[in-house]
Amino acid sequence: MPGLQIGITGSHGKTNTTLVVAKLLETFGQTVVTDINLDTVYNIPITALKVAPWTKYIVWELGIDRPGEMDYHLQIARPEIGIVTGISPVHTDHEHLGSLENLIKEKRKLIEVLPADGYAILNGDDPNVRSMATHTKAKVMYFGTDDDSEVRVDKKTIEVTLDGTSFKITNGGESYEVATELIGVHHIYTLMVGYCILKVTQISNFQKKFIDVVKNVKPLRGRMSVENGPLNTILLNDSLRANPESTFAGLKTLDEIPYKKGKKIAVIGEMGELEKPEEEHKKTGVELAKLNLDYVLCIGPLRKYTIDEAVKQGFPKDKIDYVENVFEAAEKLKKILKPHDLWYLKGSLLRNYKRIVQLLNGEEVCCDRVLCPYEHCGYDSN
Repeated sequence: MPGLQIGITGSHGKTNTTLVVAKLLETFGQTVVTDINLDTVYNIPITALKVAPWTKYIVWELGIDRPGEMDYHLQIARPEIGIVTGISPVHTDHEHLGSLENLIKEKRKLIEVLPADGYAILNGDDPNVRSMATHTKAKVMYFGTDDDSEVRVDKKTIEVTLDGTSFKITNGGESYEVATELIGVHHIYTLMVGYCILKVTQISNFQKKFIDVVKNVKPLRGRMSVENGPLNTILLNDSLRANPESTFAGLKTLDEIPYKKGKKIAVIGEMGELEKPEEEHKKTGVELAKLNLDYVLCIGPLRKYTIDEAVKQGFPKDKIDYVENVFEAAEKLKKILKPHDLWYLKGSLLRNYKRIVQLLNGEEVCCDRVLCPYEHCGYDSN
């Protein structure tokens, strides 16, 4: 198969990282990339069929949720560069991978197959990812916020607004001011990966092109996208995926956004497919207690653990509440939301929290189930 192949895996951040890497590389040559709307099982072979003799770069997003699935992907994708964005305990329940250890082993297969002259680009801030370095014969490059990461961002330089994210990236003694329309503290990692890719592919004088391209990268709908919300509010929509790390990042981003026109409100649902669901939902409560939010609404039984832990850790009891489902959430929010409030909606595609917005707008919803079947939930991420 012609072209330089790049594989991207991890528990969070894969899709935005794939988007950024592809947008950067297509400025230097014909690039084929996996479709963000297709399940990986079908996505990999369909993407392979798009590769032409003149293709210069192939970017694979390699998602997995079952043992052996990465092996299946790697029968087709043969990456020379492998990226691991981060590890979070998603798909670790007994119906999927069964444990965090199994998840790490499955994700790690990507860098285990890399050639000796290839590169493993690893999140140096994540101990589970950093430990993978001993399992590859490829050259290793770390990105992160620690001084020992080759490509680094100083946390003190990060600024997040409703218009995007800016920070300073450092490599080889040189520092560059970077800005993007992507919203969220976690996007420093998304963009650091893009920088690493251009560096290891030895594209000369790439820094200016990198800065110019990422400046115009916009959020995907449902992945920290700013929208006109119901009741004359502003909605920070992050309702397409939910796992512990992305939930922490979203809540922290809401906290850090400077906003004075109304209240800052978080609406967070349950996270699924976890090996230790009660423990992971408690961790959200620990993080909430560190933040200064005006109100938090938790949806679903597992979020009771979040509320109990948040209050235990010092979060004001009168600023956090519980509802069973999207219908109760909509009714509660009708009383809470005021014009110009900024609210963060965190959920997953399967739970289809788009229904909360529809209910607040007085629209019909597709069903009344907690888990909304993919075939009719109608979520388009473009």
